[in-house]
Amino acid sequence: MPSREPAAPPGDNHPLVDVLTAHGARSDRLTHLRTLPARDGEHADWPGWADPALVAGCRAQGVERPWTHQVTAAEATWRGQHVALATSTGSGKSLAFWLPALTAVRAARHTTAADAGRIEARTRGATVLYLSPTKALAADQLTGLTGLLDAAGIRDVRTATCDGDTPREERRWVVDHADVVLTNPDFLHFALLPQHRRWTRLLRGLRYVVVDEGHTYRGVFGAHVALVLRRLARLVEHLGGRAPTVVVASATTADPAVSAARLIGVPPEEVTAVTADSSPAGRRTVALWRPPEIAGFGVERAGASDLDPGADAWALPDPLDPQAHETDTVLTSTGEADHPRRSATAEVADLLADLAAHGARTLAFTRSRRGAESVAQQTRDHLRPVSPDLAGRVAAYRGGYLPEERRELEEALRSGALLGLATTNALELGVDISGLDAVLVAGWPGTRMSLWQQAGRAGRAGADGLVAFVAREDPLDTYLVTHPEAVFDAPLEACVFDPANPYVLAPQLCAAAQELPLRADGLARFGDPGQVREILDVLVARGALRRRPSGWYWTHAQPAADLADLRGSGGRPVRVVEAATGRLLGTVDAGSADGQVHDGAVYTHQGVTFVVDHLDLADHVALVVRRDVDHATWSRELMEISIAEPGDAEHPAPEGAPPARRREWGPVAWGLGPVEVTSQVVSFQRRRVPDMQVLDTEALDLPQRTLGTTAVWWSVPDFVLRAAGVDDDVAPGALHAAEHAAIGLLPLLATCDRWDLGGVSTAQHPDTGEATVFVYDAYPGGAGFAERGYELGARWLRAVRDAVDACPCADGCPACVQSPKCGNENSPLDKAAAVRLLDAVLSHAPSS
Repeated sequence: MPSREPAAPPGDNHPLVDVLTAHGARSDRLTHLRTLPARDGEHADWPGWADPALVAGCRAQGVERPWTHQVTAAEATWRGQHVALATSTGSGKSLAFWLPALTAVRAARHTTAADAGRIEARTRGATVLYLSPTKALAADQLTGLTGLLDAAGIRDVRTATCDGDTPREERRWVVDHADVVLTNPDFLHFALLPQHRRWTRLLRGLRYVVVDEGHTYRGVFGAHVALVLRRLARLVEHLGGRAPTVVVASATTADPAVSAARLIGVPPEEVTAVTADSSPAGRRTVALWRPPEIAGFGVERAGASDLDPGADAWALPDPLDPQAHETDTVLTSTGEADHPRRSATAEVADLLADLAAHGARTLAFTRSRRGAESVAQQTRDHLRPVSPDLAGRVAAYRGGYLPEERRELEEALRSGALLGLATTNALELGVDISGLDAVLVAGWPGTRMSLWQQAGRAGRAGADGLVAFVAREDPLDTYLVTHPEAVFDAPLEACVFDPANPYVLAPQLCAAAQELPLRADGLARFGDPGQVREILDVLVARGALRRRPSGWYWTHAQPAADLADLRGSGGRPVRVVEAATGRLLGTVDAGSADGQVHDGAVYTHQGVTFVVDHLDLADHVALVVRRDVDHATWSRELMEISIAEPGDAEHPAPEGAPPARRREWGPVAWGLGPVEVTSQVVSFQRRRVPDMQVLDTEALDLPQRTLGTTAVWWSVPDFVLRAAGVDDDVAPGALHAAEHAAIGLLPLLATCDRWDLGGVSTAQHPDTGEATVFVYDAYPGGAGFAERGYELGARWLRAVRDAVDACPCADGCPACVQSPKCGNENSPLDKAAAVRLLDAVLSHAPSS
């Protein structure tokens, strides 16, 4: 039964709780309600070194005195100490780094002006580089920075954004004149560092580097960015500058100093952690919410509001999320779930409509692009009979929109022109959206860090706010809404990434060698010198680098930076273009294109439907035709997995990859090591909306994709299966169910979510000769998640076993063993046999 806490007295509840519960009619869906207390602010005096004009500008904007944590971080930054600033959303982190950075720029400019007659004065200016994970956040920061400088009457600090969208003429001005450059790691990697001679003025004077939203740099992306920052520091020193001071601004995380130090490439003791948040916060009421069971029995009786084309069971990952390679889009069949529950997206659409009707400004976070479009469309449909004007004040926001569309939506939400915005995690980051009344979260966002980042959008600037986490039918979501202590009382996650990952380190070393030849005495900058040398030897053997007595050189004509895929997206994004007009509608990341914009796929953009006429993988474009249709489409993907053992000519382990590890629980063998995953989108279904009846299935001719990554696996011999009552007929279903549940529960132990992982199970795998379950990182080279599963194997499988056994369904459901990404249409699955199998495996686990 759901864990319930007595509700606070009616007068203490947020007034919008009554809207959520429909004045009691939906109270049975509320599994837990907790009010987090308000927090008073604590002020400090402005630092004596702070530029007086800047201080006056802050006061003109209403900041009479800064918060204590802002001053603590600013003082450490001014002293030249690296800083990890990890405080809550809306706590004013920007002021903490802009105050010392802009003061330094102005001080250097005045010094240079005084020495204008001297030749070296041209290169003495101080510069600042601001890095954010998205272009939108950099643009938003520029808006705030420009407002501060205008309020201060400062005209001698030149600021600009510069990224892949910046026109050539503007980029030339930035190169020659900008004191503060706001960009992203991608531009730094692909453009600025390879062309560092053009950027000598900026790099030689670089005093501060700000890395914003540092908690997003995890997995392969975090490892790449860590090495990009090492390349940056190397070039700054080569050009005659001094190593810049780095400020990593982040959501509240575990061990922020350790994560920031790994990102920067320095020992943790060289990083000052500022974690005590002294900004004021209003009360925040947080509701855990489980959608109801669907009345009646079966899909055929479900209404349009219960099952929808954006339902989580078919949601594909957003490109800002890591890409999974275990993909499917199959509806729960009535034979596999006794009481299917309403989808989280359908439930959130109802709640968003009710909140909008009450005038509450609300963000609804979804797990996918499709989910965002679906929530927005259903909300508009609910509101249209009430008020067409009100329906027009709800929209979708997601990655893949054009920049100008995103800016318009952000401004409309700020101004109140929009009351409701259904969004992916694209708005989780620091874009300044304040004054919101409520936040809805449709499905676990992956980490507690992300949940509290999203929740922080409600009630900013000291106002009270309401947050509702609405569970999907998923083992992890079900567990969390019935175990509130896992949401409220468990520690936050640390950011996990490994700069020594050879899949990441090898291309980054090539990029560094092209910028500046690698010398033996400088290898320690990139990690353990011995490991770096081993990878360099491999690169030389493969002809990527040339070894000379003076070092390692890149001697090819093509840019070395092109070898590194920072975000693990699989290549260039695919542009979605309207065939009749040539209008660019948006983009889809390369890793999702086969499944989302294949020939015949339905593509939705702000409620308008298009059908893909042709996907051209060579030119990275999907041509679409505007068409009203009564169906949606779902793709099917098949995959195989092979263990890459040393000496295996057919499936060799990647050069420089960490060695495979193995341990035994009696007859049960555990493995961790490199694998090769081959996947292919082979077909798609058209399903009528809203009843989801399959209209037809069409084959697709798309290429195979191969992913070299890291997996954890466990193998069980036949006699253990037989002793558990798992014979040849039920073994595939037992293993498949255990695999799904294992993927769903690993995020409890690792800093990841389900979309970071993939899995394969088989009754007899050719590489092990036994029944085997694989769970792998859905990133090239791995991201550390499978390794975490290997290290905590017994704890992990016990949680899996208990979650499956505790689920009240008879045969398996999305809350325990069914997967929203299964490539085999969630068949076969055998819940009872999975429990027997897991009991047998755990009976051999070490007692410790």
